[in-house]
Amino acid sequence: MSGIDLILLNVAVMAATVFVLWLISLRLADVSFVDAFWPVGFGVVAWTTWFALSPEHPRAMLLLSLTSLWSIRLGTYLFARWLGEPHEDKRYQAMRRKRPHFKWQSIYVVFGLQGALIVIVGVPVIFGMANANAPLGVLDAIGVIAFTAGFLFESIADAQLAAFKRDEANNGKVLDTGLWAWTRHPNYFGNTLIWWGLFAIAVADHTNLWTLIGPAIMTWLIIRVSGADLLERGLQKSKPGYEDYVARTPKFIPRPPRKKRTQHAG
Repeated sequence: MSGIDLILLNVAVMAATVFVLWLISLRLADVSFVDAFWPVGFGVVAWTTWFALSPEHPRAMLLLSLTSLWSIRLGTYLFARWLGEPHEDKRYQAMRRKRPHFKWQSIYVVFGLQGALIVIVGVPVIFGMANANAPLGVLDAIGVIAFTAGFLFESIADAQLAAFKRDEANNGKVLDTGLWAWTRHPNYFGNTLIWWGLFAIAVADHTNLWTLIGPAIMTWLIIRVSGADLLERGLQKSKPGYEDYVARTPKFIPRPPRKKRTQHAG
């Protein structure tokens, strides 16, 4: 199967999948669950590629296993979070207010866009499995280390945030302990490491160098589009003391925490 055919197959499977999800959203009058599908979609891409090629190289199995592990872990976490929310996410509520025909437009402005991005960002997984010819080596080891570090960082950060939110005494407060003292977005930092790790594994076969677009776009989305920047704009308005947290905590790349500012009378 050629590379073009492989992309077209993944586009077709993804299009069918997001169309079904869109129909479900019409029934629920809620599109928020699409966030939980984001990581799951990469699992769909990995397994679609696997079944299409039946690759025997261990690198293909490695990419399939790591992508599936991340997909299941984060997808389960986000789905459980969605189940616990009484209303549609505020981002999508705002989109509904701005778009009178959002019910129908959501098929492309939400589901179609996400499906397209999943296939584009997923190219290191697709072609890392398709062009797995070079023997396992140093780049694969680097990729596994980066993926593992990112997976642990993201998982621990999510667990710390979930525990913080479960305690009603923390309502209105800023989480500034644990990994959240080292960076304001440890979960996003971990996610980025995961995708650069997957790319390192894929690029062990140098014909896959062009798949750099996958982790590059993921990093851009996480920092500038739907991740850190978007979240911080809302937190600065809703969380007293967030500016102080910003002043002492790096936005993305972790570093040892600084002490909190102390208030002096006088």
